[in-house]
Amino acid sequence: MSKSPTGAERYLAQRLEDADYRREYEQARERIAQIDAVIRVLDERRSELELSKAELARRAGVKPEAIRRLFSAERPNPTLSTLVALAGALDLELRPEPRSPAPTTTTEQSSGGGTRRRTA
Repeated sequence: MSKSPTGAERYLAQRLEDADYRREYEQARERIAQIDAVIRVLDERRSELELSKAELARRAGVKPEAIRRLFSAERPNPTLSTLVALAGALDLELRPEPRSPAPTTTTEQSSGGGTRRRTA
């Protein structure tokens, strides 16, 4: 038996029919995904180094409560300064990288233009 959509799901589906709303929604989802990915990498590195959150806070010069919020909040929104301090304390670098190009179709690949590779 399939579950019928909730009112919120129906509302979102209706709003996503608007192209401008859909574009903004997708941009927000991408930002959230990028923040989540950075937080996961930092926390995994903290675990690899067997550092407590309190020790990481001390090494980074950040208040311990900020670290606890960062790794436990449903929607963390750290400052760039905090991220850089944590990365440094974890012996990591934060580097902006070009996005991967959109997948090309077979037609585009065979048109003689070739495909480009980028490193992540």
